[in-house]
Amino acid sequence: MVRRDKTNYVIQSVAHALDVLEQFFGEADELGVTELSKRLKLHKNNVFRLLATLELRSYIEQNKGTENYRLGIKCLHLGRRYADHMGLVRQARPILADVTRKCRESTFVAVMRRNGVVPLDGAGPEDQAVRIALPLGETLPLHCTAAGKAHLAFDPEEQLRANLPEQLPGFTEHTIADRVRLLEELSAVVRDGYATDWGEFIAEVSSVAVPVRDYTRSVVGSLAVVGPAYRIPRERVTAEIAPLIVEAGRELSRRLGYNE
Repeated sequence: MVRRDKTNYVIQSVAHALDVLEQFFGEADELGVTELSKRLKLHKNNVFRLLATLELRSYIEQNKGTENYRLGIKCLHLGRRYADHMGLVRQARPILADVTRKCRESTFVAVMRRNGVVPLDGAGPEDQAVRIALPLGETLPLHCTAAGKAHLAFDPEEQLRANLPEQLPGFTEHTIADRVRLLEELSAVVRDGYATDWGEFIAEVSSVAVPVRDYTRSVVGSLAVVGPAYRIPRERVTAEIAPLIVEAGRELSRRLGYNE
């Protein structure tokens, strides 16, 4: 299938709203409608509507004294979340490299986004002819990936599980598509301390994952090992990979300030 250039999908109004926000990246702390209109070459009326929308969502706020605009509190929240995730990635890199070296399989660290899990960074074995291409930046389903199940099982937010539909989408013949069966598996995941995926998302690909916590004791990510099913049988997971990834998850959590 031919992929279309993403510029074909740009929503102009969203692009203009982002253009407004980016005008505050420079030296000016505050800007007025007239100045923004000149910079963006947009009609004042359009600029005002964009600012009103951003203000309503707290990405922009107005100085009542000058009637100029400045960045809002939501921008700070976004920046902090980005910094938190980059801290997670930075601390995870040497651990990912160590786990990959020891088990000779691909590893990645992921975070939850809306109703999915997104791998942010990973490491791959250099001495394996067959290796898994890590889907960095892609949103993977929660219910049929080990990384996703690690969030579903260990995150104390009950809403995660409560929002699961009765029938879940199937990806392979091994996908657990029944909500009740999945909840039973998640109980086993909590008992064992790690989650598994036996070809449930991609046929003939298996993975093992553990939760990562920070100083707030919250689950902020998951750490996973993934590889071809023939190289990751259940016996190897139990004897080698699970203990390795569990300890790696504990070490990463400790680096993020978590105390058991």
